[in-house]
Amino acid sequence: MFLAFSGHAFLAEELAREVLAKRGLNLRDLPRVGGDDVKAEVLAPLLAPSLFGDSAVFIDLSGVKVAAPLLDLLAKSGATVALLDPSPSAARVKLYEAQGEHHVSPAPAKTGDVAGWVAKRSQAMRLKLDRDAALYLAEVFGGDLAGIVAELNKLELLDSGLLNRETVARVVGLEAPGDSFAMLGAATSGRPAEALGQLRRLLAGGEDPFKIMGAVVWQYSLVARTVALLAGGERVTVALAAQRLNVKPYPAKKALEVARRLNEARIRAHLGRILEADQAMKRGLDAGAVMERLMVQLSL
Repeated sequence: MFLAFSGHAFLAEELAREVLAKRGLNLRDLPRVGGDDVKAEVLAPLLAPSLFGDSAVFIDLSGVKVAAPLLDLLAKSGATVALLDPSPSAARVKLYEAQGEHHVSPAPAKTGDVAGWVAKRSQAMRLKLDRDAALYLAEVFGGDLAGIVAELNKLELLDSGLLNRETVARVVGLEAPGDSFAMLGAATSGRPAEALGQLRRLLAGGEDPFKIMGAVVWQYSLVARTVALLAGGERVTVALAAQRLNVKPYPAKKALEVARRLNEARIRAHLGRILEADQAMKRGLDAGAVMERLMVQLSL
């Protein structure tokens, strides 16, 4: 029978371990086949029953093109076939469900979703991780959930109470990448130190100052249009802003957050500062220094 596991590879394999354990099987004890070895001549001997009963095998289909005859062989073998198939086709899903079980482990996509996953994982491990610490891990590792779990395992060794962002950052030893939306939000909220920190992380991560400026221009154009929307008197939701601005909900939400703190006069002043900074960079002035000065000016 098939025991198929799809979605985020790390989560899917964890779930496979749990499901197999309930059936009296240890994932580590099963023959594991992947890559170029996923073919009939390699798998056939592993599928044959032994003196101790039916066989079981774990097959990793990540990046593997699976032919229909091979799936037919697996389905008719009588063995327990555990499959790690992160992105199965509709036909394979139908086959898995008809010939056994199909378990899906969706991947947290956005930074906030990953932070929520980190919070739940730390609670299960009885780690007292505060919200900012969970967000820090999400910012640093993104979708690398295995990397996050490795750091949580390290944090388990600490004899401490509440783990805040500073403590976790000291243990992990990595700096979160910069975020241009967060940089702009901090600047327009009167937090120049935070804005400069975001800018410096972007630059340290290899971002081109001219590309950062391009992002600022695009984001501020959204902010300016959002300020105009807010001035119209109607209730502006994220969905409405996304529709009117012709952008996805995430940039619309960020533009709304910034726009609610501004008015037309400040927008005009800021656009003038951005234009001056853009011209200064094009004249050959130090791009990093120009961007730093702009962040300070936007925070006034």
